Amino acid sequence: MIERVVVVGRGNAGNRHFKLIKELLPNAEVKYFIRSKDGSNVNSTIEELTSTQEVLTFRPQIAIVATPSTAHIEIAQKLAEAGIHILIEKPISASLSGVADLISYCSVRNLVLQVGYNLRYSDSLKFFKQCLNSQEIGKILSVRCEVGQNLESWRPNKNYRESVSAKESLGGGVLLELSHELDYLRWIFGEVEWVRATLCKLSELDVDVEDTAHINLGFTKSNFKQKIIANLSLDFVRQDHTRTCLAIGTTSSLRWDGIMDRVEIYDNSKSVWRELYSKKVGKDETYRSELQDFLSSVESGNDPQVTGEDGLRVLEIIEAVRQSSGTGTQVYVTTNPFLERSLP
Repeated sequence: MIERVVVVGRGNAGNRHFKLIKELLPNAEVKYFIRSKDGSNVNSTIEELTSTQEVLTFRPQIAIVATPSTAHIEIAQKLAEAGIHILIEKPISASLSGVADLISYCSVRNLVLQVGYNLRYSDSLKFFKQCLNSQEIGKILSVRCEVGQNLESWRPNKNYRESVSAKESLGGGVLLELSHELDYLRWIFGEVEWVRATLCKLSELDVDVEDTAHINLGFTKSNFKQKIIANLSLDFVRQDHTRTCLAIGTTSSLRWDGIMDRVEIYDNSKSVWRELYSKKVGKDETYRSELQDFLSSVESGNDPQVTGEDGLRVLEIIEAVRQSSGTGTQVYVTTNPFLERSLP
């Protein structure tokens, strides 16, 4: 029985998780943990914890970490040392430092460590994956994926200059903020072997991070019987909010639209796209399913769908992308050998 929950952070993600966990655990005591007061976002009816000691005194069984990613590992390690199960918003961190240690620590202590890549819980994306696995379009020849939205209109009630997305010091930039795509591409197509990438700032947005990324990813043979190359574009600049993945096969093409929650297949006989799946759901649904998975894992002791190791694998791809962009060369993705040995 989960009786006490702490939500770390009071930004958009923290507030969403707070609301949903209250719905899922109506009898639990849920409190925020913030280390600095933000007068613009304070609900005086909710008690806030403002120090690690207060959190330890509260004795939560689970914690949801929704701070800027640069602070994730420091906070999560302290929570793990107190025996608390943890859900960390994506990405697991802004760098590789300390991530493998946290994963190993949680594994040894039998603590659940889940990473918040909520698109894994999208029914439309799961349907897209099933269609590819069942060879609806034959052998996969190519994959083209893109996501983008203008940063100025992304969060209309907040000055974009003050957002996490806009600041390097908080873990901003398209590569970290839109890393959902790296996670779900790896989930569908297998481990990434190499990358070739360009990161750049093309717009006049007042940010100190990249607003555009163009990435080629080479996958190993783990999920399909042939190697696959995907082209991925991420941006903060486009006016038309877009999230799509197109797989081109030997017999047809399959297209996922993450904004409309729709999957379509190209009908060769009629030269038109034909809808296979469409079920528009609210924004909270994937986050609710993610939290349900987390709670189920805490109760059962089983791994969640998105583990800490999954979060680390995404960061390893990100590190390779950064190196590739900096050197202008193809870079092989390096995985953590210590973690491979230490996990059961």
